[in-house]
Formats: sequence, C-alpha cells, structure tokens
Amino acid sequence: MNTPQSDSAARAYPTDSLFFALYPDASAAARIAELTARLRTGHKLKGRAIPVDRLHITLHYLGAFAGLPAGVIAQTRNAVAQTPFPPVDIVLDRIESFPGRRAKRPLVLSGDVTDSLDALAQSLGAALDDAGIPVKRHPEFKPHVTLLYDERRIPREAVAPVAWTAREFALVRSLLGKSQYEVLARWPLVS
Repeated sequence: MNTPQSDSAARAYPTDSLFFALYPDASAAARIAELTARLRTGHKLKGRAIPVDRLHITLHYLGAFAGLPAGVIAQTRNAVAQTPFPPVDIVLDRIESFPGRRAKRPLVLSGDVTDSLDALAQSLGAALDDAGIPVKRHPEFKPHVTLLYDERRIPREAVAPVAWTAREFALVRSLLGKSQYEVLARWPLVS
C-alpha cells in the first residue's frame, strides 16, 4: 500500500536529465566507432561501445529532474531562439580514461577547445544565464566524446584526429538508467 509520502518520494526521484549536445556528422561518427573497436581490441577492453547514435559532446548540462520539466524546456527554447550561433569546428585527437568514483571509468576521445567551440559554449551559457536557467558547469570545459566505460584505466594517448564542423546543436533528454536519448529540439549553427 502506498502512502502519500511514498508517492511524493517516488515522484521526486530523478528520471530524466537534460543537456545540450553537439553530435558528430556521419563520417566522424563512423571514424569514432572504428577507433573504439580498435581500442577495445588493442587494450583488451571489455566495456561495450557507446552506440553511434549516442556519441556526442556535451555543451551544457541542465540537471536531473523528476519527469520532463516542461517549464525549463520552454524557457530554454525561448532563450536559445533569441541568440544566433555560428558553425563550430571540432578536433578530437587523444584518448584517455577520465577519473571517477565508479569501478568502470569513461574512456573518452578528447581534444582542445577550438575558438568556435569556446564561443558557442560561452554564448549558449550566457543566453541560459540571462533567461535564469541554472546550468551545471565544470570549472574547465573539456570537449570529449565518451567511447565506453571500462575497469581498465587508459593513460592519455594521441590518436589520429577526428574532425568535423558542427552545423547544429540539440537539447537532449536522457532517460536515466535506460541508456536512451531523445532529441527534444535542434538549432542550426549558421554563419
């Protein structure tokens, strides 16, 4: 039997998270998938590769929510629609395991922040700030694509660069614990 308190506790449990993402184009996604396969074999990694349709760079994380927060989504859409953003050059040229508290650590393909990527992250962050939308920020923005999670730690290693020009970004819903993403909105990056 559910009590009102347990019902409200269940409703307060986070089920969804929201973030802004840049997805690789088809060619870059294929190169990332090939790299992941080579790394799994070469480093004897057991973790499963992240599916190609979930490969992305997170620009800003909006947080975890109990359900889909319609108000936050509407505010976000309005804030972003008011600000033009140019295309973004991305170059990822090294792999490394990020530290973590879990037994399995993310193995990522990372790179330096390009000027256009920095401009997008800053402008998008400012638009969200101006709209009063709280954003979870890391002290240092490190563009990366998570390839897989594994118990083995891989030290930083240079790889052949994977580069593309992002021509859109997206607001993405992640269904927590289900490894599912849903793109809620897309915006073009135009000159």
